[in-house]
Amino acid sequence: MFTTSFWILAIWLIVNGIWTCFATHNQSLMKWFAWINVIAIVWGFWAFYGAASVAALSGWFMTVNWVNVILTICQFYLGYRKSGHIAQQH
Repeated sequence: MFTTSFWILAIWLIVNGIWTCFATHNQSLMKWFAWINVIAIVWGFWAFYGAASVAALSGWFMTVNWVNVILTICQFYLGYRKSGHIAQQH
């Protein structure tokens, strides 16, 4: 379970991180992915502390979990921020 959870979360982090970099102006999807990341964070820490760990992946697993926390904070900020400017349309 430890290894499977690690790889699922690592792939999710890569896909979600790339998507976040390219879609910073889509607030509704940013909110969705932020809340999905909350589930991924709970699952990640639960798997890390609850399952029998694999020594080779322990450091990477914790890194993936904390990078996901940082990404989620950014997504919540971008998803729930107020737009203070009016976009000009040409």
